Amino acid sequence: MKNTRLLLVEDDPNLGDILSEYLSLKGYDTVLCKNGSEGYNTFLKQTFDMCILDVMMPIMDGFTLAQKIRDTNEQIPIVFLTAKSLKEDKLEGFKKGGDDYITKPFSMEELQLRIDAILRRCQQQNVVKPEVDEYSIGGYVFNHIKQTLIFEAKQQKLTTKESALLKILSQYKNQVMPREIALKTIWGEDNYFTARSMDVFITKLRKYLKKDDVVSIINVHGKGYKLIDK
Repeated sequence: MKNTRLLLVEDDPNLGDILSEYLSLKGYDTVLCKNGSEGYNTFLKQTFDMCILDVMMPIMDGFTLAQKIRDTNEQIPIVFLTAKSLKEDKLEGFKKGGDDYITKPFSMEELQLRIDAILRRCQQQNVVKPEVDEYSIGGYVFNHIKQTLIFEAKQQKLTTKESALLKILSQYKNQVMPREIALKTIWGEDNYFTARSMDVFITKLRKYLKKDDVVSIINVHGKGYKLIDK
């Protein structure tokens, strides 16, 4: 599990430090955040294999954070930590996309066992995940290796940045592609000028994709873009 990256969001400094230290000693690459807002910003900027979220937190509670995470990534496992054991709270956690719900107090060993069980299940579901060269986008066929976009036998040649941006959008198809991820992946940094540059490339991609009415790229305010393929 040494390559497994965990996002741990816990506002109790003592418990957070203890959990982080324990999980790190067990071989997990653990990043600790003190509140939901910090956790969300960290999630957007880094890559994780699992999120462990306290429910009762200042600034942004765990359920809200989970919903925001699910808006950008539907697959990543989410485990809730809470002092509440009410059935309604557990149901709310699962409605927000949680994979497990652990009531405090709990043993470190129990937490580790649950983490391992969820990760094994995810690995079994994604045993074979080959690199994809081509993506279907409505009536279009996009090949990011050849940097081509074909519609009704007519080919549009894409630039390197256009192809890279469309690839990420395709990987997030019908989900929100976080602006920060595209900027850091393609431009190497997230600032005002690179953001404006990406907006220009989004406009170009919209022009290329306008021949098919079921395809569109929408701006999700404050989050990023979504490639819609109905």
